[in-house]
Amino acid sequence: MSEQGPGVGFAFPTFEVSWKKRDLLLFAASIGATYPDELHYLYELNPNFAAFPTYPIILPFKHTDSEVIDFYARSDSTPIAGVPKFDTKHVLDGERKLEFLKPIPVTSEGRKFEVRSKVLGVYDKGKPGTVVESERLLVDAQSSEVYTREVGSGFYVGQGGWGGPKGPKTVNFPPPANTPPTATRTTQTTLETALLYRLNGDYNPLHATPEPGVKMGFGGPIIHGLFSWNTAAHAVLQQFGKSKPENLKEFQARFAAPVKPGDKLVTEMWRTGQKEGEFEEIRFIVRVEGGKTVLTNGRALVRVEEVRAKL
Repeated sequence: MSEQGPGVGFAFPTFEVSWKKRDLLLFAASIGATYPDELHYLYELNPNFAAFPTYPIILPFKHTDSEVIDFYARSDSTPIAGVPKFDTKHVLDGERKLEFLKPIPVTSEGRKFEVRSKVLGVYDKGKPGTVVESERLLVDAQSSEVYTREVGSGFYVGQGGWGGPKGPKTVNFPPPANTPPTATRTTQTTLETALLYRLNGDYNPLHATPEPGVKMGFGGPIIHGLFSWNTAAHAVLQQFGKSKPENLKEFQARFAAPVKPGDKLVTEMWRTGQKEGEFEEIRFIVRVEGGKTVLTNGRALVRVEEVRAKL
C-alpha cells in the first residue's frame, strides 16, 4: 500500500445540519426554478413536492441556522494536522462534485442529520497556492445512511511552497470537439442575484459588499460560484431529465472565472451517448456572454426522459 500524503484521512469535526420546507422553496426560487412546470420545487403543497437534488451543497454553510451567521468565523476551519495552517479568507472554490445516493426528505424535522468530512488530499502547487481536496457525506446520524457524497477542492491563493506533494494530474471532461451543443440556456443575472442566493446560508461578504472584492482584485462583489454551479444543474435537469429529482445521479464542475452581478450566463450542454446503466453522461460549460468561461469540466449523469426544445 502506498504511503498516504500529508493530511490525508484527517477528519474534520462532524456537525449537525437541518432544513425546513421553506429552505427548499427559497433555494429552488434562487436558482431559477420555473412556473408552472417546476411547482414541485416551488410549492410545498404540490403532491410531488421535493428538494432540488443539489440542495445539500448549501448545508455545510448553513449548519442548523435560520439566522444570518458570521461567514469568516464559520469558515475558519479546524487546522489540518500535518500541513501548514491556511488562511481561509483567501480561499477560492476549485471544483465540486455531488453524488446523489438517496433523496433527502423535504424537512429534517424529527430526524438528526450530520455532515461528516475528511481530507482526501493536500497538494502544494508552489507559488500559486495549495489545493485541499475533501469529502463531505450527508448522513442520517441514527442509521448512518448516506444521502449525498460531495467531493470538493478549495484553492488557497498564494499559500503554496511548503514542500507538499504536487498531487495527481487533473482529469478533464471537455465538451465533444467541433460539435455544436445539444441545448443552450441563458440566465440573466442582476445586481441583486447574489443578495438573494446568499439567504440560502452562504453569507460570504465577497458576494454582498464591494470591499472584499476590491481587495481581492475583482473590482467589487462577485456572484457565488455555487450560484452558477446550481443554475447549471437546474438547466441540465430541466433540459434532459424532465425536472425530476430522481433523474440526476451525479453533477460536477470546475470554477474557472468569477461572475459579476449583471452578467448574462450561457450554459451549453452536450449529450454524449455514453451510458452508466440508465444514466447518460451530459457534458456542459457555463460562460459569460461575450466573456470568459466560468465553469469548465461540467459533467452530469442524467436519466434522459425528454429533450426540451431550445429556448
